[in-house]
Amino acid sequence: MNGDFGLLSPVSASPLVAALTGDRAVLAAILAVEAGWAAVLEQHDLAPAGTAAVVAHAADASRYDLADISRRAQGGGNPVIPLLADLRAQVKALDTGGSGANGVGAAKAVHTSLTSQDVLDTALMLVARNTVEALLADVKGTTAALARLAEKHADTLCVGRSLTQHSLPFTFGLRAAQWFHGLAAAARRLEALELPMQFGGAAGTLAAGTVLTANAGVTSGSAATDPFALSDALAAQLGLAAAPAPWHTNRLAVTSLGDAVASVVDALGKIAADVLFLSRPEVAEVAEPRAPGRGVSSAMPQKQNPVLSVLVRSAALQAPGLAAQLHLAAATFNDERPDGAWHTEWPALRQLLALGLGSAGHIRELAEGLQVFPDGMRRNLDMSGPLLLSEGVSAAVAPLLAGDGTSGTGDGKQQLQAVVDKTLQAPVPEQAATYRRLLREAVPADALSDAQLEELLNPASYLGQAAGISRRILAAFPDFALTSTEPDGNGDSRG
Repeated sequence: MNGDFGLLSPVSASPLVAALTGDRAVLAAILAVEAGWAAVLEQHDLAPAGTAAVVAHAADASRYDLADISRRAQGGGNPVIPLLADLRAQVKALDTGGSGANGVGAAKAVHTSLTSQDVLDTALMLVARNTVEALLADVKGTTAALARLAEKHADTLCVGRSLTQHSLPFTFGLRAAQWFHGLAAAARRLEALELPMQFGGAAGTLAAGTVLTANAGVTSGSAATDPFALSDALAAQLGLAAAPAPWHTNRLAVTSLGDAVASVVDALGKIAADVLFLSRPEVAEVAEPRAPGRGVSSAMPQKQNPVLSVLVRSAALQAPGLAAQLHLAAATFNDERPDGAWHTEWPALRQLLALGLGSAGHIRELAEGLQVFPDGMRRNLDMSGPLLLSEGVSAAVAPLLAGDGTSGTGDGKQQLQAVVDKTLQAPVPEQAATYRRLLREAVPADALSDAQLEELLNPASYLGQAAGISRRILAAFPDFALTSTEPDGNGDSRG
């Protein structure tokens, strides 16, 4: 059987992603909307007793030929139309009860007063809800692992980098905490989203729904149910948010969802980008967890490629374009029902959800098994040596070197800059010793003792509030910082 299994999208090629975002998942969601609507109609005496059970039984996605429905969807421009024909046929075959309340059989109740966009928009919100739930579960596994790393490595020194260059002493704990911060903040935004159901009828006026409920009131002699009550009941039936009004051409629900998912993927991409750099052999500060058959090269047996990060980075490079596509569509939703812009949303939103879920699973595995090498971090920190402390030295020492304006030596900051400039002229292996010597020569011993100077040149003494920042980050997202009682698998073995 032919199908799309993700051959060219390995980041999202997994059974879970396929089960939650694939064609079968979309089909099942459409059928769930139709079955939910039948249940609502029966609850409000707008369909014969037993209609809900018959439609629910017929709404089994395995009954339907996906390939055939996909081909026939070209005739009406969306998959709901051919699926409805098949669903009604299934219901008729199952419904042996004939007519009931209001003289409407179960098959006639299917889709009554709805339009295709009502069903497909709502179905995609169901697909999104299920996917986001799974995505957030992986995200919380990741943030728990990052919280453990932040706590474990709160005092693990490494070098901070700015515009590719060594900047100041840093800690790996703060780096992990910042990874945590970006991901937890994005995930909290995604978690807070309300995903609404859609119900507007053919042109967003609820005209057919109004007639349906009014006629039911006349026939039964009871107070008529209004279409807003039906809409709210369907939202509750499906576990979606009730919408205050139809949103056929107001696509904030879709763009907000896309933006939130893309922001999560952005945060995952940041982690992946850092790991890709830090795992380079010449940097060797971290390494991805190993697994049989992963990271291999087709030509070079010795290579261990950081494939998890590569896959996540590939998702991070795609997600912004997909979110932009959703905005482009939203900006061109013409009239009361759109012509084409709506159609471009479907693949963009689904691919974005698939990338988000796929990359979240990969980054969770990475975070939970990340190998951390403090000796390698110290080695790289020592490459810049005491020069890395020049900012702190300047703040402490410059006041001791203030010139009188007549000696030609300049003020303290200028003198210390001259020390740095001379140091940088020395061969790299000699720069640490050169900086110490020039600094000692520039600062009188009675103003700064040797012990005080060495303390200034100790990278652990110039970390600012690194530990405090990490604690504040974790405290700000307690629901994402919950850690497992199981010991983590982070290694600290390699120098």
